[in-house]
Amino acid sequence: MRVSPFAVGHPMKAYTYKRYGPPEVLQQVTLPCPEPRDTEVLVRIHATTVSSADWRMRSLTMPPGLGWVGRPAIGMFGPRKPVLGTEFSGVVAKIGSKVSQFQVGDAVIGFPGAALGAHAEYIVMPQDGKIVAKPDALSFAQAAALPFGAATAYDYLVNKAHIQSGDQVLINGSTGAVGLACVQIALHLGATVTAVCSDKHRAFLHELGVHETIDYAQTDFAAGSTEYDMIVDTVGTAPWARSRHALRSGGQLLVIMGKLSDLIFGSLKARLAGKTLIAGVAHESRAILQEVVTLAATGALVPVIDREFPFDQLIAAHRYVDTGRKRGAVVVRLVDEPN
Repeated sequence: MRVSPFAVGHPMKAYTYKRYGPPEVLQQVTLPCPEPRDTEVLVRIHATTVSSADWRMRSLTMPPGLGWVGRPAIGMFGPRKPVLGTEFSGVVAKIGSKVSQFQVGDAVIGFPGAALGAHAEYIVMPQDGKIVAKPDALSFAQAAALPFGAATAYDYLVNKAHIQSGDQVLINGSTGAVGLACVQIALHLGATVTAVCSDKHRAFLHELGVHETIDYAQTDFAAGSTEYDMIVDTVGTAPWARSRHALRSGGQLLVIMGKLSDLIFGSLKARLAGKTLIAGVAHESRAILQEVVTLAATGALVPVIDREFPFDQLIAAHRYVDTGRKRGAVVVRLVDEPN
């Protein structure tokens, strides 16, 4: 085992929670630093985020009908995984004796995803897991803001829906981490993108290259005559019943966030109408993470950061995410970057 300067058993700060509820259920605690096994790496986290997944698991806020599914998975009587955090960037601090892919000092991007654990100073990851080298072109804050939204967007648009150049795509919920990644990936692949958003975000989305924006407070995209090849719902407000008339024959509805009835019956309903509904959990893999990191390194995908908070204010970061008004990612810094 090759080690960094700190001693085995080095204490670390982390945030844990024992019950579901508002941000105040979180507590900063001191835990023993995890020890990497032979094929694992220990990473000193420089930045993480508070994602919509963290919000849902902390508050147990589920889409309609999914509470009975979500609670057993997350924990019936309390959280199964007390340390939240789906994504991070950092530096390898220690490696196991059989690790060949990383060295101490390597800057990395990690996506524990559903495994969680990134709201801490250190995290252990398998060397062949969802962890890749951080490009120099990305700051640690940008790197931490990338995996959750971009990997979800990439899996849905590319792997599940096979988006094509020239597709007419509408993205409902276009300013969250997932929505903004959907916008950028769709544009990069040659789609014509319409974004549903609030009025205050329209100029920003046009700067990204969006062809048209629809202010949801003024216009119902589904009530017009425009039809789309693909509708992407990232927030659960464009179910099959609402979206079906806005889809062309053969069109696809991507339900990244939706209600239980669409998850169970939506595919059949869509097929009977000559269309397709794609739903379910986004696949998490190292290959997908590497794809989106490569896009970011080349400038085709730019992580959007709404706000940054120091680690000691992680609870405040959760409060901000709870407002539902974030644009892109909310980053939590554990190590300050040089100017």
